[in-house]
Amino acid sequence: MDLGFFLLFAGLAVFSALMVVTQKDVVHSALFLVSTLFWVASLYVLLQAEFLAAVQVLVYAGAIMVLILFTVLLIQMEEVQKTNPWHRQWPLALLLGPFLLLEIVLIVRRGLFPFQLGEFTSDKLAAVGNTEAFGQILFTRYFFPFEVASVLLLAAMIGAIVLAKKELGK
Repeated sequence: MDLGFFLLFAGLAVFSALMVVTQKDVVHSALFLVSTLFWVASLYVLLQAEFLAAVQVLVYAGAIMVLILFTVLLIQMEEVQKTNPWHRQWPLALLLGPFLLLEIVLIVRRGLFPFQLGEFTSDKLAAVGNTEAFGQILFTRYFFPFEVASVLLLAAMIGAIVLAKKELGK
């Protein structure tokens, strides 16, 4: 049963992702990207990673897509529709695509990414819970990188506000 849902959700995610890059209308492409993000969140639910699924929906499908749609709506749509997104990229894509596919097949067949059990086994996760285990790891082992990332994001947000304020003041 789980395999059937996995294949369904993964197939729909791949289809939506292909539609993102093949759509001519930017708004339709953004909507297919939201669809892709929801299908990936459903895969997280199948993996019993509910916290990651919620973050996927709230942060990516919610906030980031609103930002992308506002950006798309603010740019000159006539200029975007006149440009050809595939201009001079087909030969390079046809040349590099088979090599990339071969590399992926070789990595999967050789098992270059060995599976390792972490400190949170399934028994410990059942006792503690996914979200609490995630919080324990995030705020103990990865606390410093988490704080550095938050300070960098805060600096980027302040910089964006200052730049936007200067442009509005002109």
